[in-house]
This record gives sequence, structure tokens and C-alpha cells, in this order.
Amino acid sequence: MEAIEVQNLKCGGCAASITKKLQELPEVKHVEVDLKTATVNVQLANNGTVTTVKEKLTAIGYPPSNEHNGLGSKAKSFVSCATGRINA
Repeated sequence: MEAIEVQNLKCGGCAASITKKLQELPEVKHVEVDLKTATVNVQLANNGTVTTVKEKLTAIGYPPSNEHNGLGSKAKSFVSCATGRINA
């Protein structure tokens, strides 16, 4: 399992969106989101790279903790969170 600490993770809606979007990646076998530590744990297939996962997280508004977290990321995470709540 690869652990990635992310920004903007606040609730179950966020966790649901992250889980759904990462499971769409063919190289991701399993996803766990820890709200208390703002950590996303992913199990990758043999051909998977954590870089692809980090890029997807950034694209949906949850950049890794060591990356820039601008207004655009915060807005994307708000939309992802709302979507996760509706679809949960």
C-alpha cells in the first residue's frame, strides 16, 4: 500500500469521491481513505505508479500535502465533495 497525505479532505463526501475516481484507474486495485489523518492509501497493480494516482488526486482537487493548494484545487475539492455526498 502506498500512503499519500492530501489536502482539502474534510468529510465522507470527499472520501467517496476520491475512492470512486481512483478506482477508475486501471492500475489501482484498492483504495482506503483515512479522514483523521487526511491520508489516501492505495494498493497498485504491478504496472501502477503512485505518480498517476497523485496526478488524479490533484485533478479532482486533493493535491498531495507537499504540492501547491491554490484556489482552483479548493474549488475542485468542493465540487468533488458535493458530488460524493450526492452519490453516497
